[in-house]
Amino acid sequence: MNRIREAVKTMLPKLRQKFLRAKLQDGWMAVVFGAESLTVAHVCRRPGQKPEVLMLRSEQRAVGDLFVLRSLSRSYGLNQCRCNALLNPGEYQFLQVELPAVPPDEMKEAVRWRVKDMVDYPVEAMTLDLAEIPGIAGRAGRVRQGLAVAAEDSLIGEKMALFDDAGAPLEAIDIPEMAIRNISALFEEQDRGLAMLVFDDERITLTFTFRGELYAVRQIEISRTKLEQAEGEWRQQLFDRIGLETQRSLDNFERLHGHISVTRLLLSPLPTVAGLMDYLREYLSLPVGELDLAEVLDFSLVPELSQPARQAQCLKVLGAALRE
Repeated sequence: MNRIREAVKTMLPKLRQKFLRAKLQDGWMAVVFGAESLTVAHVCRRPGQKPEVLMLRSEQRAVGDLFVLRSLSRSYGLNQCRCNALLNPGEYQFLQVELPAVPPDEMKEAVRWRVKDMVDYPVEAMTLDLAEIPGIAGRAGRVRQGLAVAAEDSLIGEKMALFDDAGAPLEAIDIPEMAIRNISALFEEQDRGLAMLVFDDERITLTFTFRGELYAVRQIEISRTKLEQAEGEWRQQLFDRIGLETQRSLDNFERLHGHISVTRLLLSPLPTVAGLMDYLREYLSLPVGELDLAEVLDFSLVPELSQPARQAQCLKVLGAALRE
């Protein structure tokens, strides 16, 4: 009996490690390179349950991205997960384009030449991805529209080489707009559109989603830091600009997609800026509320996400890890 007990004690750590590795193989491991820190999130979707945040970690980039990625790969098994890296603004261009009347297998190449004057590098050096905006094709008098993402081949190659060197090969490279779409889809009401304002260090992103699809994006060039630092009349001017840009976008969306009823606007947490939500509730005609990830995610393993400020910091990396 003692011999059996000793064998069990010896095996338990190995069994636990195997269990953890098996669990890590589910879902996506997303990586975001911030100005000062590198953040990694692991989220797993399970049928009939809230997506579960299995891990969230931020490390300083000062020691070098390769060193940090190698360390995370050893500690959390990045090499055993599907890894997804999120591009930052300035590393790609997000364009709405008219889709030419060509066969599906020729669409990307046709769009590549259509956007060649919108990028500052040769079309031959461009990585391009494309998604058609639903609900427009087939409507009388409407030209098919798509959302195109363009990035320079060399930048994509550098990202892939970095992860390869760290022993965690990339399976996908994503953009913030699609990461935000993944979060927005969880908050949608059935057969209703949702508008969402997300504040980050570079800008404000306004998205419109319906049935889990991204329909429109508007960038407002106001950073979260600028909002936090603004006072008095300057803050009021920023509020006015956000309200005006949002209302114009709502009006434009209604003209283009009159069949979609947008029932509310959600704001990502902005705990250090008082008054913006109340201002938008007065300015806009639709209900305005604050996004709380506790409604749609299970983060019992990562209790720090109960803090609104941490939710705001990690919204994009969590959205990227929600990739399907």
